[in-house]
Amino acid sequence: MDLLLWRHADAGEGSPDHARTLTPRGLKQSQRMAHWLDAHAPAELRILVSPATRTRQTAEAWGHSYEISPAVGLDATPQSLLDAAGWPDVGGAVLVVGHQPTLGQVASILLRDDDSALSFKKGALWWFQLREREGELQTVLKTVINADLI
Repeated sequence: MDLLLWRHADAGEGSPDHARTLTPRGLKQSQRMAHWLDAHAPAELRILVSPATRTRQTAEAWGHSYEISPAVGLDATPQSLLDAAGWPDVGGAVLVVGHQPTLGQVASILLRDDDSALSFKKGALWWFQLREREGELQTVLKTVINADLI
């Protein structure tokens, strides 16, 4: 199984939190990452997006259909995100567009079996892959891409 975690791009300040929108910089970050995904993403990819405006705008830059899922939203827990994605049992590939600190906590669980949050840059994507080697399941960090460096 592949699990791609994409943090929403740069968003403006404001209230309520769920209605914050992307800044011009955030729109550019989303477009850059969408271009990278065009070239590298798995062909069959389920996309789960937080209901927040900024995550929907981030996903919309890629132009693929997606599911809105509160399980990956502002109040998500690492377990709710992993359950929604079906990690590790579903197979295939899932892209989650979500928020800190949940994305960082999921990354920490997958890499270190610890839920202390790792820091995700805004607009960045982390790609994890579950594989079997010599009868043992392994989580591999396939790539980390910073949208500002594309």
